Amino acid sequence: MRKIGYLFLLLLFYNAGAQEFKAAAALRVITPNPLLPVSGGIGTPKPATEKKGDLFARVLVLEKGNTRVAIVSVDNLGWSSILGNRSRALIKGIPPENVLIGCTHTHSGPDAYGFPDQTGKTSADLNYLEDCVKKIADAVNEAVAKLEPATLKVAVGEAKGKIAYNYYAADLYDPRCGVIQAISKSGKPIATLVNYAIHPEVLGSGRGILSPDLCGPLYNRIESKGGGMAIFVNGAQGGMVTADTRREANTEANTWEECIRIGELLGDEALRIVSTAPTVSNPSVYCTARTVEFPVDSDMMKYILKNSPLKHANAKPDAVSTQVNLLNIGPAQILTIPGEALPNIGFYLKRHMNTKLPFLFGLTNDAFGYMLTKVDFNSFKRYDYISRTSLGEMTGEIYIEQALKLVKESPKPE
Repeated sequence: MRKIGYLFLLLLFYNAGAQEFKAAAALRVITPNPLLPVSGGIGTPKPATEKKGDLFARVLVLEKGNTRVAIVSVDNLGWSSILGNRSRALIKGIPPENVLIGCTHTHSGPDAYGFPDQTGKTSADLNYLEDCVKKIADAVNEAVAKLEPATLKVAVGEAKGKIAYNYYAADLYDPRCGVIQAISKSGKPIATLVNYAIHPEVLGSGRGILSPDLCGPLYNRIESKGGGMAIFVNGAQGGMVTADTRREANTEANTWEECIRIGELLGDEALRIVSTAPTVSNPSVYCTARTVEFPVDSDMMKYILKNSPLKHANAKPDAVSTQVNLLNIGPAQILTIPGEALPNIGFYLKRHMNTKLPFLFGLTNDAFGYMLTKVDFNSFKRYDYISRTSLGEMTGEIYIEQALKLVKESPKPE
């Protein structure tokens, strides 16, 4: 009887340990050496003559019971599922659909799309991209090996100060900043994830500077203040939520010093927002994914999908498919967006998510240009550029429908 009782207690102890929330973080430097040309989007990349800060792939891995999830953020303009799937194939211990790979959207990084020119040629460095693929997988595998018992703090609040604005309509942007902080049992933060909608394009692509832009100073600020490893994940920043570098007489301060000001301010605000959040001792983790297909109406996007050396495995002549994730972490609910959704899409989604702590991970799992609703698509001159650089009129409509189906069909967060 004593032996049976001992085995029963041992089994209870094992099950309790197996259900314990765990977290770990890791990073890799992905700054090219020698420097590569800077790509700010479609067009010829500009040669880089200097760098301001390093480019990174930053990873947060979370585990609860049989569910393990990796959140990856890459300092680049975009990161397609083509590259993401190559990393997923090298990652051990996490189902591929539970690996969320997004980008910060810095406009001062190398071409990761393989944008073709008018002759069909591209200047993307495929060897560099393959090195990034391996480093991302290495970082995730390292984090998996380092998983440790942890607690969680989650908060969403308004980031105050001169950080972002909408270039098309100044107040049409979401000032809310979402923060997820994993904390070791010793009380020391493992990582602080910052989710905020903004274009990191203070420096831009035309100055010959390779840089994480404002994200670099944000990393440094959070880490210098004891927040653990910092991770930045963008939000619904399309059309055109950008860094607020405005000055008098219609001038802008497009300098590294301005990157420092904005990045440090956003870092300070994120730490302020999460500082008063309650600690969740053993949060649940839930992750699901679905494949969504979008029609490709844009001639420009058809040309890119056809002629880029990074052949999209899920592309058809007039359609492309991608993965959309829903993730619950404790009281937070997260939806991924495979592109640059306009802020009104972001507001609508957050209003219909099953939480008071909504997060949107923009440019995650794919980065298919701008995502508009049909009433915004090509509706007036200011939206001409973002309409041309989107898949088509129905992209936003289809995404909203499928994302909210995921919300309806998934359990509510804690």
